[in-house]
Amino acid sequence: MKISIINGSPKTVKSNSEILTNYLLPLLKKEENKIKKYYSLSLKLNENTEKEIKNSDILIFNFPLYVDGIPSNLLKLLAEFENKKIINSNTRIYCLVNNGFYEGRQNHLAIFQLRNWCEKVNAKWGQGIGIGAGELLPYLQKYPLGQGPLKNLGISLNKLSDNILISKSDEDIYINPNWPKSLYFLQGSISWILKARKNKLKIGEMFKKNN
Repeated sequence: MKISIINGSPKTVKSNSEILTNYLLPLLKKEENKIKKYYSLSLKLNENTEKEIKNSDILIFNFPLYVDGIPSNLLKLLAEFENKKIINSNTRIYCLVNNGFYEGRQNHLAIFQLRNWCEKVNAKWGQGIGIGAGELLPYLQKYPLGQGPLKNLGISLNKLSDNILISKSDEDIYINPNWPKSLYFLQGSISWILKARKNKLKIGEMFKKNN
């Protein structure tokens, strides 16, 4: 099975999408599988890459939520795929979408957008996973996947990988972290304060209205 994974984050390797890809990869690595990773910002469409994408049995898009939708750099790539008719009708498409909100359900519009695109290019839809509180991911890498605050993530990625390995379609999944919502908001507030101080801003200046 040929599997292509496209990281649609503008932050590429320093992104939460990359962390999610690294969690997913070991679940997909079988001797018979050939897996290739791409980044939407650096993917140049030429004869070789077009052939690789077109010959993929599975195509996985992994990206952050931007203004309740797909990031513009990934939208541009999707348009190129569509215009050049690169997507094979036998390819099954899956996606992982993460956001900074606590609720994974916030990603549903972006997943619907990708499903609509999938229908337009006449590909097979597999499944989407909406992941809340993506900003926690860099701080939770010491925890084993499927345990503690990564329990829900582990369950959903195992389900997704099982479906990918047999090229099965399934219902979209939306998950929140196994982490108190109030604590997540508190940590987010502190993070903004620390960034403000780093940039020599006072707290009052962050909320000051321009006349």
